[in-house]
Amino acid sequence: MKNKYVILSTLMIGTLMGSLDSSIVNVSLPIIRKDFDCRMDQIQWVVTAYMLSFSLFMPLTSWLKDRIGFFNLYVGGLVVFTLASLLCGISANLEILVASRVLQAIGGGSLPPTAMAIMSTVFPKEERGKAIGWWGMGSVVGPTIGPTLGGFLTREFGWHSIFLINLPISVVAIGMCFYSLGFLRQVPKKYLKFDFKGFASLTVFLLLLQLVLVRLENVGLFSIEIIGLFVILVASFIYFIKVEKRAESPIINLRLFKNTRFVSCILVTIARSAALFGGLFLAPFLLQGLLRYNELQSGLILFPGALVMGLLMPISGTLADKYGSRGLTISGLLILAISTFQFSTLGIGSVLTSILIAVCLRGLGLGLLISPISSATVNSVKLEQVAMASSINSLLLQVGGSLGIAMLTFTHQNVYNNKIALGFSTMEAEQFALHRGFTVSLILILLALIPASKIPSKNIVTAKKEQNNI
Repeated sequence: MKNKYVILSTLMIGTLMGSLDSSIVNVSLPIIRKDFDCRMDQIQWVVTAYMLSFSLFMPLTSWLKDRIGFFNLYVGGLVVFTLASLLCGISANLEILVASRVLQAIGGGSLPPTAMAIMSTVFPKEERGKAIGWWGMGSVVGPTIGPTLGGFLTREFGWHSIFLINLPISVVAIGMCFYSLGFLRQVPKKYLKFDFKGFASLTVFLLLLQLVLVRLENVGLFSIEIIGLFVILVASFIYFIKVEKRAESPIINLRLFKNTRFVSCILVTIARSAALFGGLFLAPFLLQGLLRYNELQSGLILFPGALVMGLLMPISGTLADKYGSRGLTISGLLILAISTFQFSTLGIGSVLTSILIAVCLRGLGLGLLISPISSATVNSVKLEQVAMASSINSLLLQVGGSLGIAMLTFTHQNVYNNKIALGFSTMEAEQFALHRGFTVSLILILLALIPASKIPSKNIVTAKKEQNNI
């Protein structure tokens, strides 16, 4: 086995690709929307189709890592992600772009949980929080440089270039995998049965849940379409629970949800993901549509917050190992709430200083929050449950984000249409709609404080004995 920090660097590069892609896309959404002449509820599929497909592939990782091994799963995911990025870069319409994003997500969906499971194998528990913090740098460097790089590429070369930038990074990532992760080929493979019924019912449930939120504004709450979708949605969820309880190799091990510490961490992850990704989706429309900054300026404005987040993540991971995750998680959520409230007050005439304060506070809150809650999640279960726990965590992170975007888009569209009907100008209606969207995001963050208070305050070393008895 190579030096564990060389392995960590390899995993960071792979993670960088996915995080760079998502952060580059957000700042370019207004331009893509204009290019394809589509509505807000249509352009959101560029993001939500990726996130939802990404999340649907997550439960497969626990089974696939036993079936084909960590190495083949991780490298295969990188290859598929790379080819899909090329297809995104040459897309000629919204439908092709969304379809390519789905394929991109299938490749990328295996990377985070597989990386976390590899780190849990390579690093001892007392070093895991620090390792996750440094690995998180891969997911933070992307958001740090992504908005600025995306703004520059979009302005100078067109939005297609934001996907093609993945290609050189992928060459390095795949090469590093063959250099440092080869030892994983020796890990014995297990030929377990796959839970097709569970996967199918989960897919139906998540797709319909997303579709209900997207269609709600267009057809109304009590329309036959929404009622029909909701009935099928509930039935698929009930069937999924029934199947998973009996499955020999379940897609999601429901027994993990008897662990109150794990459930608390997951609830925080869902709430903060819905608030974060929903807010990130709206931010470019606030900066470019309402405040009239161009793509590059928008990216530069978002840069300081991402930089603060990136610098804090390794530090907060180390602090979580030493002092526990609860205090850091709650502090991060409170600062994130203040930032979101600040965003909800921005509008026509807002000065740059006010915008930068909101951006930097968001970076500070996320920097304090992400590593501790990730560390608390994997440390709340036994070692043999880490891969499944990581898969569930990554699944619900993406599901929370996609639902958050759909929820805030619905709120935005509803408020915007109502204000236009009342005779407000388009700019005034847009300002009201964005304010209401950020307010919903704020409520979600405040709700996350409830499960955050249930996270154990003990540090990892003193809690080690208790963890082994779960």
